[in-house]
Amino acid sequence: MSKIDQARLNLMDRYWKAANYLTVGQIYLQDNPLLKEPLRPEHIKPRLLGHWGTSPGLSFIYVHLNRLIKDHNVNMIYLAGPGHGGPAILANVYLEGTYTEIYPEISQNTEGIRRPLSPVLNTWRHPKPCKCSYHPAQFMQGGEFRLCPGSRHLSCVR
Repeated sequence: MSKIDQARLNLMDRYWKAANYLTVGQIYLQDNPLLKEPLRPEHIKPRLLGHWGTSPGLSFIYVHLNRLIKDHNVNMIYLAGPGHGGPAILANVYLEGTYTEIYPEISQNTEGIRRPLSPVLNTWRHPKPCKCSYHPAQFMQGGEFRLCPGSRHLSCVR
């Protein structure tokens, strides 16, 4: 096992903390992403999208896999299941710049953080009301899915 020098470990820790911060912002905030003003109730989402419980671990794995890729020139892919951990993975790909490469309209600045990190998931803003018959259990039962244009979430179209 290779030893990590303290300076590099400090950088990895800062990256991990930044990814966690962006994850929390996606889950809980609809405005004021850098907390430049005191937090007010209107900054908080009325409906949370995502789950904090898995997020620090997903980001921890992400930062250490990137270390292994750089140190050993490993060709790998990090597969994480869909669902509540999504904000953590989006935070990491945004933070490293990959997200902006694919979606250049989501810039690497305060405005980019304020805008949705995902045009599909719309994780920063509360989704518009929708009359779809979406239920998470439908995903496990098979069937076809489409993007609901009203609220931008996946909906079962059995």
